[in-house]
Amino acid sequence: MSRLKNIGFLLVALLTSLIFINQPVGAETVKPPPMEKGQSIQPYLDRVKEKVTTFKLKNGLKFIVLERHQAPVIAFHTYADVGGVNEPAGQTGVAHYLEHLAFKGTRQIGVTDYEAEKPLLEQQDQLFEQIQVAKAKQDQQAVEALTAEFAEVTQKADSLVKQNEMGQIINQQGGVGLNATTSSDATRYFYSLPANKLELWMSLESERFLEPVMREFYKEKEVILEERRMRTDNSPIGKMVEVFLGESFDVHPYLQPVIGYEKDLRNLSRQNVQDFFDTYYGPSNLTIAVVGDVNPKEVKKLAKTYFGRFKSKAQPPEVKQVEPPQQKTKSVTLELKSQPWYLEGYHRPAISDPDHVGYELIASLLSDGRTSRLYKTLVESQKIALSAEGFSGFPGDKYPNLMLFYALTAPGHTVDEVATSLTSELERLKAERVDVQDLDRLKTQARAGLLRSLDSNSGMARLLTEYDVKTGDWRNLFSELEKIEAVTPEDIQRIAQATFTPENRTVGYILSKDK
Repeated sequence: MSRLKNIGFLLVALLTSLIFINQPVGAETVKPPPMEKGQSIQPYLDRVKEKVTTFKLKNGLKFIVLERHQAPVIAFHTYADVGGVNEPAGQTGVAHYLEHLAFKGTRQIGVTDYEAEKPLLEQQDQLFEQIQVAKAKQDQQAVEALTAEFAEVTQKADSLVKQNEMGQIINQQGGVGLNATTSSDATRYFYSLPANKLELWMSLESERFLEPVMREFYKEKEVILEERRMRTDNSPIGKMVEVFLGESFDVHPYLQPVIGYEKDLRNLSRQNVQDFFDTYYGPSNLTIAVVGDVNPKEVKKLAKTYFGRFKSKAQPPEVKQVEPPQQKTKSVTLELKSQPWYLEGYHRPAISDPDHVGYELIASLLSDGRTSRLYKTLVESQKIALSAEGFSGFPGDKYPNLMLFYALTAPGHTVDEVATSLTSELERLKAERVDVQDLDRLKTQARAGLLRSLDSNSGMARLLTEYDVKTGDWRNLFSELEKIEAVTPEDIQRIAQATFTPENRTVGYILSKDK
């Protein structure tokens, strides 16, 4: 389905932050059995489901374990139920910042002498605060002196750092795919190891979140600011996405960028990140999936030993802001040095809504590849756009979100032409029921897309945690195929009529500045 695949060559980078250290290997791929025409895949999924076991430690940390013995590999996925929506006012970007720092190590990993490093890190923090005060007073002489002292302390701290030691340990032990992502909804940490390295993972991952050290904090700040410059400040579509979200949402924190606002990033302190970690990384807010050549009893035994050390914490505050129904069309226009772009978004319910699968099928019908309605009309037939795409679940789907469509205008044509054609396609969907054969094709594509996501241990681990946290039960993943099959042409039309209304619409225009 559209939500489970790559959803756009530019927008994907804006929705998540991804640290690539190694790429997953094909050895962990687990193919479902070949299917005869008309044969149901559900029996296969039922057998997979029977291999899933779960347990929860006394401190509240939940494990989901799936046995797959086809290859001696295990995929691990740590899902922290915290993302951009959970950030305190004035601290946008802190969730993503913490994801970066989670790779810097612990008191034992990533440093030659933590006892020598600790006072230097504290001195850095003190100097940073003093520099901020001096800047506020516009005392340039004090700023220069403090900055020089800060650089000297930083050099001493850096001399104790063992760069990427955690990654090196994992590489040396045959691990692959050491990655992390931060989205509006969640932060995910994952990699794979040979099956005989289960205890190594337990040791490394538990240490990482038991006593992390936020080292190289100020150096990483510059890395993240540069990331923001590349993705947002120097990117026309990046700027538009940030402004578009701010216009689409009035109160829900989906309106703020995951990368963070520049001012907030510059003002973030190491204590801010530590406080955020202490609040949202308690064991009851973590869900871990272990998928592959494992023995569930051994997983539970080791989990008690290593993760049982985590102290229970109070449940973190929940997102309480509820976005009110939109009452009129909203619009935002930016004049930039860019080809003209057109964006159009509509509010839709969360992943837990009964119509979720229907929204996903609509997104596929309108914008999934060269056979989609938008591509065939705007790009092939009318030739008014160079690309026309869209997806559902923007910028996340844990809460009510947006279905977003976007198009790059072709030379000699205008965003107004694109807007008119897009509106016509949406009105067509409201007025005419989808042909049964077309809907069957969409369902086949959706089933195939879901199954592809389940082919690998890492894909299965990701989806098990996501469905468990967002829908309340990992079993809902395995009922997705039945939900896809149950969607009717009447459902598609009903959803379209309720969603694609002027009062529920937000539009965005990027106009060429030189014109």
